[in-house]
Amino acid sequence: MAETRAIGAAERRARLGVRHLLAGGARAGSAEEVVDGLVALHGTDPASVFLAVGARLSGTAGDAGAAGVAGPTGGAGPVGDVERALYEDRSLVRMHGMRHTVFVLPSALAAAVQASTTDPAAVRERAALLKHLAAGSPLDATWLAETERLVLAELAVRGEATGAELGDAVPALRSTYVYGKGTRQEGVQSVASRVLRVLGMEGRIVRGRPQGSWTSSRFRWAPAVPHPALDPAEARAELIRRWLGACGPATEADLKWWTGWKVTEVRGALAAVGAAPVALDEGTGFVLPDDLEPVPPEGAGPDPWAALLPALDPTPMGWQGRDWYLDPEHRAALFDRSGNIGPTVWWNGRIVGGWAQRPDGEIAHRLLTDVGAEAVRAIGVEAERLAGWVGDVRVTPRFRTPLERELGA
Repeated sequence: MAETRAIGAAERRARLGVRHLLAGGARAGSAEEVVDGLVALHGTDPASVFLAVGARLSGTAGDAGAAGVAGPTGGAGPVGDVERALYEDRSLVRMHGMRHTVFVLPSALAAAVQASTTDPAAVRERAALLKHLAAGSPLDATWLAETERLVLAELAVRGEATGAELGDAVPALRSTYVYGKGTRQEGVQSVASRVLRVLGMEGRIVRGRPQGSWTSSRFRWAPAVPHPALDPAEARAELIRRWLGACGPATEADLKWWTGWKVTEVRGALAAVGAAPVALDEGTGFVLPDDLEPVPPEGAGPDPWAALLPALDPTPMGWQGRDWYLDPEHRAALFDRSGNIGPTVWWNGRIVGGWAQRPDGEIAHRLLTDVGAEAVRAIGVEAERLAGWVGDVRVTPRFRTPLERELGA
């Protein structure tokens, strides 16, 4: 029997630098390349999507991204590039996905995420809405179906609309219900956001261009391009294949956490792709069967690299077990109480500090460990690069962490 291949923390960090497009020579040329390489970007905080792309685009500098004009590589800056992909080409889509979280992912992967992850969550979401309506209003399934029909018809005519505009056109959408009747949480709520969320999770409408700047979460809604129906097991295998290619090796616990699936579903998907077990410091991990060669080959590792990644970036949020790239002593400063990570500073595959934007636009950062003069200089260059393309826009993470609050004050 062949000996199980061991992959240590140093090799995992080398993989991360290249496959997450953070090492200098690995950076991408477009928003699509970034998202395709990472599988999905957390989309709960709209600004994080643009910041995650900007951190990985080659040649991002000056105010190209702030203006959305041509940057040093000849393409659009981060803002213009992401907006083109999301709202014009529709090569990227924002949708509910893993762990009931909003993600931005390649449109070509949307069907697999829908079948493997979003459809079961949508069933639960619709059932919960009907239960709350029955308990706190005279509204029922017939009312809901007719309201949804009117909303979809209105969007078919308009092309896109805000929730408020849809409420004006479809008065039923302004209906209310009593949430938590008879409990301490009792209160009157509008049905609009719940109805639109259900339609979005079912893949019938999609979030479009927001009102305001790229940091806004006041999205317009638009009709969605229907996803082809996939077998859920095949869809789970496709998503695991893509994720292991970007993030492997990973443990079952990592995969269960990232997907939100049952452990039996994770194991079924691993078996379907023929995942190969490897020995990690924390136990058994898995990689794709053709991904067992040492990475990188001897003498061909990436040059030292630095990065400033945003809150909820997919790299620090990619694994449940994080000790191989994060000192446990730094968790309290960098995470909020719900497990959301704030803005982080990276050096050669490790989180070494945090950053924040101050009211005057300055990108302030603090190192939590001694990284040496070369790293300090490289991190400073990345801070200047970020400040250059963000320009006059002010970015405050939706989920604030202790270090980010302190630095941003």
